Amino acid sequence: MEEKFPVIKGAESFDFKGNEIGILISHGFIGTPQSVRFLGERLAQYGYTVIAPRLKGHGTHYYDLEKCTQEEWFSSLEKGYQELKKRCTSIFVMGQSMGGTLTLWLARKYRDINGIILINLALTVPAYEYLMGESNPRFIDEGNPDTKAKNVYEIAYRKVPLKAIHELQKLMEKTSAILSHIHCPVLGVKSAVDHVVPPENTDYILENIGSKTKERVVLQNSYHVASMDHDKDQIVKECHRFVQQQVGHGVVYQ
Repeated sequence: MEEKFPVIKGAESFDFKGNEIGILISHGFIGTPQSVRFLGERLAQYGYTVIAPRLKGHGTHYYDLEKCTQEEWFSSLEKGYQELKKRCTSIFVMGQSMGGTLTLWLARKYRDINGIILINLALTVPAYEYLMGESNPRFIDEGNPDTKAKNVYEIAYRKVPLKAIHELQKLMEKTSAILSHIHCPVLGVKSAVDHVVPPENTDYILENIGSKTKERVVLQNSYHVASMDHDKDQIVKECHRFVQQQVGHGVVYQ
């Protein structure tokens, strides 16, 4: 699928060059790298090489998203992984919401991933369930980002194509079947209150994933888009601690 619309200013992919530990970050459904940029910038300050690709069909116009498939979203993330492989000896993948779902698929395919960080990962989106199997309406109105912090500006579509929702639903529906095949260390980060994705999604992942090393962090002061909410600094610190723990450096710098 070829995108027909230009990339919205501020919605571009980003790439911060650093050391041989790479962190790949995936934004969520209808969002853009802008929503995870704070995390990327802070992690880059620790010296990591950080890449956050813009998923196909996102950050342009929802007409582009309407023509996109889940396979194209995965391919966008996979290209970021392949770029990190050229430059880094250790790779960690962080994904928020649908980005977390795609992260699981990447970890399933590439067994050399050193660890994954899942932020409010999406296996179910209750607000969309009534649309399963429906052919109308063509577009659904979206509200403001689900954050506890006030005046948060997220670059995201205000209308969502029904076809894209169906692609998301297909992706989420088939993900449970791969969990037992994923064995890398996992850090599950969930908000105590999330109005988009039930926090139990993270619990389900941690209970059923094949990984031996698995941790859970609960954010008490953030909603769904946690990367832009009150606990975003906590996410960075927990991610840094988790990465250092896996690469065996022993010393965690705050």
